[in-house]
Amino acid sequence: MYLYLGGDLAIEDTGIVGVFDLDNTSWSHLTRKYLSQAEKNGDIKNTADDIPRSYVVCTDKTVILTQPTAATLARRLNIQEKSNVRI
Repeated sequence: MYLYLGGDLAIEDTGIVGVFDLDNTSWSHLTRKYLSQAEKNGDIKNTADDIPRSYVVCTDKTVILTQPTAATLARRLNIQEKSNVRI
C-alpha cells in the first residue's frame, strides 16, 4: 500500500519507520537536533505547501515534512492493522 504525503510524493508503507506530530515532538532538544542533522545531511524533503504539521521517518533515513496531521496520515494507513508503523 502507498501513502500519499502531498505534492507529488507517495511512499510505500513498508518504508515507513514512524509518523510524528511536529508540534508534540519538536519541543525535545533531541528531536530538534535529529531534524537539524537530517537537514544538514540533505535527508529532509518538504511536501508541505504551508507550515508542516507532521513528519515521516523512512527506512532509508529520509525525513519527509508533510501538511496533513499525524492523525490524518494514520487514518490513511489504517494504522490499527499495521504493526510496523508507530505514531
